[in-house]
Amino acid sequence: MTATSGTAAESGRTAWRNWAGNVRATPTRVVTPASVGELQEAVRRAAEQGLRVKAVGTGHSFTAAAATDGVLIRPQALSGIRSVDRAAGTVTVAAGTALKDLNRALAAQGLSLTNMGDIMEQTVSGATSTGTHGTGRDSASLAAQIRALELVTADGRLVSCSEKENPEVFAAARLGVGALGVVTSLTFAVEPLFLLTAREEPMRFDRVTAEFEQHVAENEHFEFYWFPHTGNCNTKRNNRSQGPAAPPGAVSGWIEDELLSNGLFQAVNSLGRAVPAAIPSIARIASRALSARTYTDIPYKVFTSPRRVRFVEMEYALPRERAVEALRELKAMVDRSDLRISFPVEVRTAPADDIPLSTASGRDTAYIAVHMYRGTPYQAYFTAAERIFTAHGGRPHWGKVHTRDAEYLAAAYPRFGEFTALRDRLDPDRLFGNDYLRRVLGD
Repeated sequence: MTATSGTAAESGRTAWRNWAGNVRATPTRVVTPASVGELQEAVRRAAEQGLRVKAVGTGHSFTAAAATDGVLIRPQALSGIRSVDRAAGTVTVAAGTALKDLNRALAAQGLSLTNMGDIMEQTVSGATSTGTHGTGRDSASLAAQIRALELVTADGRLVSCSEKENPEVFAAARLGVGALGVVTSLTFAVEPLFLLTAREEPMRFDRVTAEFEQHVAENEHFEFYWFPHTGNCNTKRNNRSQGPAAPPGAVSGWIEDELLSNGLFQAVNSLGRAVPAAIPSIARIASRALSARTYTDIPYKVFTSPRRVRFVEMEYALPRERAVEALRELKAMVDRSDLRISFPVEVRTAPADDIPLSTASGRDTAYIAVHMYRGTPYQAYFTAAERIFTAHGGRPHWGKVHTRDAEYLAAAYPRFGEFTALRDRLDPDRLFGNDYLRRVLGD
């Protein structure tokens, strides 16, 4: 049905699936509100009809956090920068804005977010609600950069919150997994545009794990990738620079980011799926083919890169002091198993923050992410990895594959009860509930 004045665009039962293709849902209807008022009306109408409501961004989560058989809200029409406050160092942006559009718009105004994850396809509300993060000594997650937000609650009210206004809602809703309402706008801290110098360098597994804390301490943003079936890693160190800008050349950038990271990587994974026995040999060749490079550019062009090869991912947040031991156990498990892993394992860090359901809540954190090519059986690998991560007190990423439930998560998050009590107050009838939230938050 086509939108008319004052009415959100709607469509009937249409199958929805996420980016990776591992989650599917068939909502009763899909609503694309063009204004906050239309969104409020869609929520009220769903409540009257006894239908549950979920908002979905670009589907980059690997969990069913946004799946529903009720009303699926597509916020993409609610997009764009609403205001910039240079004195306060903030930007207010509508919830359906894609991170790539926000980054480009900010750069055009000489501004930047402090940190980013490694892709920018997600909507700002989807990314923050599931805990998207980059890597950083002093900053990492997008949610920790939020200074205010607005959301529509189960009774159709629009609630504004910040540290001063509805502070208890603000504390939790920065990372709410869609359980508290539908976010309509977010206010982020921003700063004048700056330059980052990225230094990418191959390094042996034994060295990078032995020097892990040193690398974290010495660099503003440190991460590395270990190639299973090898002792090889690739490290990346991003630090602020006085310039001048020196981005990768057009040809060398295309070779690294498109040919090697996407085109050739796609072909290698397709071969590995067809002939799993070849994966260890391919991994050894691929990991040795990496070379060091250094370049300088504006932040989002350094933090993010195109990801066209589709995969399924599990990521756990561990106390940082436990990460190296867990990673060594993961390597030993892969080495002695019959598993064939064609994707590298990613390791990043984050400082402690004060968000109740943040994976870095209350503790300095290291993230270990495992991936499998889409269409490749991943359960055995992920199950073995999850056993290691949970033994070290790991917290699963809210938007990535895991099997944890509310009982486990209540023990893993000291402020879990604070969040669920707020949920009981804001959404007692679970208008925004679904099967995933029932599992991870309880009912």
